Amino acid sequence: MLDLTGKNALVTGIANNRSIAWGIAQQLHKAGANIGVTYLPDDKGRFEKKVGELVEPLNPSIFVPCDVQNEDQITSAFEAIAQKWGRLDILIHCLAFADKEGLTGDFSAIPKAAFTQALEISTYSLVSLTKAAKPLMSQGGSILTLTYLGGVKVIPNYNLMGIAKAGLEMSVRYLASELGPLNIRVNAISAGPIRTLASSAVGGILDMIHHVEKVAPLRRTVTQVEVGNTAAFLCSDLASGITGQIIYVDAGYEIMGM
Repeated sequence: MLDLTGKNALVTGIANNRSIAWGIAQQLHKAGANIGVTYLPDDKGRFEKKVGELVEPLNPSIFVPCDVQNEDQITSAFEAIAQKWGRLDILIHCLAFADKEGLTGDFSAIPKAAFTQALEISTYSLVSLTKAAKPLMSQGGSILTLTYLGGVKVIPNYNLMGIAKAGLEMSVRYLASELGPLNIRVNAISAGPIRTLASSAVGGILDMIHHVEKVAPLRRTVTQVEVGNTAAFLCSDLASGITGQIIYVDAGYEIMGM
């Protein structure tokens, strides 16, 4: 049976009740994990209030701000984990961002600043959070991130995020190789298109979802809960032999040629 009782899990990237990170957090909690949550701080405290109210049913024992572009905040977040929990067993990385300039128009016209920002937030953040989590995973652990088919194939209007996800997937493999001797596993879920706050920035997202519903073997797209179920499995002892892998949860769409 899938059991995460006694495991400490930090979940990043929850923005609202449509977030894939929210689906993952719910399923980890359902499996018995002790939940910690980070939120993106803003001047008016809107995200803190919104995310705090949403995750209240999960009774998170850690709720801290963490802007991954701010190294001091990353340090503070993991210091809070060290003080409260003493160790970390599960890290969920659900962070991605690209400016609209990186998602529309000619790929060759993407500004350097937008390119750099997207890779810092969407790709390098996995590396920086893993570096901070590594000392706390003294008994081994599981690190999980989210990717998308656009990291290996050209998807209209995905542009810069495709590069960020390609880098993210290779980061998973290199981190898995580095951390394997410490019994820390690193994997990614490549989810089918789901209507979320992040995906709404991709032009034609509804058309993409409808296309998947017509072409995917299961004739539908997937839900946050289905991604959450796979995440809970990958973070459990049932997946103890799986690391460095990209697991597709997309109703089978990835296998289709046309």
